[in-house]
Amino acid sequence: MEGELQRIVGRNLRKARLERGYSQEAFADYMGVHRTYMGSVERGERNLTLQTLEKIADFIGVDPRRLLDEVDEQ
Repeated sequence: MEGELQRIVGRNLRKARLERGYSQEAFADYMGVHRTYMGSVERGERNLTLQTLEKIADFIGVDPRRLLDEVDEQ
């Protein structure tokens, strides 16, 4: 399904951000982007570059591949 990987990355990013106690605004500030941009990433509306994915993963301390894996929420 087109765009599904973007949605998976967004869900994983939001989960990891919340687990680490970052607000969307604080996280966006660190990344040097606007909060609304981060919101659109988390909703799967933005297509990230691999470089941006690596930067985000480095900041939250996870392997970038973890953000690409679909996690069963049940």
